[in-house]
Amino acid sequence: MKGSPLMAARTVYDERSFAKELADNPHYDDLLLALSMADEADELTSHRFGAMDLHVENKPDHTPVTDADRATEQLIRDRLGKERPEDSIYGEELGKAASTGRRWIIDPIDGTKNFVRGVPVWATLIGLQDGDDIVLGVVSAPMLHNRWFAVRDGGAYMGSDADNAVRLHVSGVSDLANASLSLSSLSGWKERGDRDELIALSDRMWRLRGFGDFWQYMLVAQGAIDVAAEPELDLYDMAALVPIVEEAGGTFTDLEGNPGPWGGNGLASNGLLHHTVLQAL
Repeated sequence: MKGSPLMAARTVYDERSFAKELADNPHYDDLLLALSMADEADELTSHRFGAMDLHVENKPDHTPVTDADRATEQLIRDRLGKERPEDSIYGEELGKAASTGRRWIIDPIDGTKNFVRGVPVWATLIGLQDGDDIVLGVVSAPMLHNRWFAVRDGGAYMGSDADNAVRLHVSGVSDLANASLSLSSLSGWKERGDRDELIALSDRMWRLRGFGDFWQYMLVAQGAIDVAAEPELDLYDMAALVPIVEEAGGTFTDLEGNPGPWGGNGLASNGLLHHTVLQAL
């Protein structure tokens, strides 16, 4: 295996404290708040995961929502109401406010279908928009015993907090034949009319897997995979992911190549493969 493309793409982590490096970042206090809210959310969601009395409903868009989704978003809203009363909030379950200059963007449980079925791959997503930019992202997945976070111009990290983390960087894979792609499903691609192009692209790549939802984007940021894409997304699905991918050195756009989480779909990559994938799709 020595000298192979697979070994060249292997990620190595170095855990240490980054608190001093981040302390001067203008959004460091916001990061500390977001990490604290993630701690509270993790406690609530972990307690409700697998609960016999979990209440599940179907929303008008035919996606499920549970009492845990709503309670977690309310918990975060209550905390923000005390700590950041002037900021607006855009959440999946309890209201999508317009930006007042600073706006918190919340997905209380990304991966609710997994949560309902007992699959331990779900996370709370907390993003912060300041002006036109997403400046902070926290993704906390307690059943994976993992958390990812980033602040704009401060780097991307994996760990419980700034004192216990590793700095993330995307992979250096530049050839599709050595690259790994992750998707959530194929159904939305059929509706877009480019499922055949997607399958043809996957045939050119080393590996296709369906990690799905938040996880595939975090794996891109970690350098564990190289490309992730979804054809249908809301702002709350993507906002927290964007700074993590970008601060790790990657690229996050919609499927037309427009940067950020604003296009209703998402494509994340290590940057080296982004143009090639956009052309293929």
